[in-house]
Amino acid sequence: MPSSQTPSTHPSLHVLRVDASARFEGSVTRQLADLMLEQLGERVSGLSVTLRDVAAGMPFVDAAWIGANLAEPEAREAAQRQVLAKSDELVAELMAADVLVIATPVYNFGVPASLKAWVDQVARARLTFRYTEYGPEGLLAGKKAYLLVATGGTEVGSDIDFATPWLKFVLGFLGITDVEVIAADRGMLRGDAARHKAAEHAAQVLARDWPALAEAS
Repeated sequence: MPSSQTPSTHPSLHVLRVDASARFEGSVTRQLADLMLEQLGERVSGLSVTLRDVAAGMPFVDAAWIGANLAEPEAREAAQRQVLAKSDELVAELMAADVLVIATPVYNFGVPASLKAWVDQVARARLTFRYTEYGPEGLLAGKKAYLLVATGGTEVGSDIDFATPWLKFVLGFLGITDVEVIAADRGMLRGDAARHKAAEHAAQVLARDWPALAEAS
């Protein structure tokens, strides 16, 4: 999507930033997301960002949620619509975004529970995917996703990394197949070098995907 487009053809860009780190001070993924969006703002005119910090708390799917979601939209009672209100808000944020930036650490080889809860809220049949005679079909095609991932000891892409493959699969299930992973992994072993390497990777990716205004003129 973005590599063939320049700011002259895309004067505005809407980003949904999803933060999942339980840490605020010293969070590598939050630092990378700050840097990436700052640099993206220098490359794209009309940048707007929606911030969604899932670490602040996400509702979990329960029996009432499942019942409301399974009901036909026009037949939902007021109480069922209220149960789905937060999910509807999160889905609307995702659907409105051109670019998705997910900044997440890896906890115990997987994603934080809050990020899993966010996925459960936005994976909605008839809204973000649908079932067809040929199998499920994602309804969010055409979006770009960047996964900013930090780990203490897990090597991203290794056999013990269950976070990034799962995220890529889930996003693909929703139709988002253009996914870039930017990893600051094994930070306990590599120290600041992990973050610096990820920042360099992010800058290279942005230069490739979003040519600067001067370069496009």
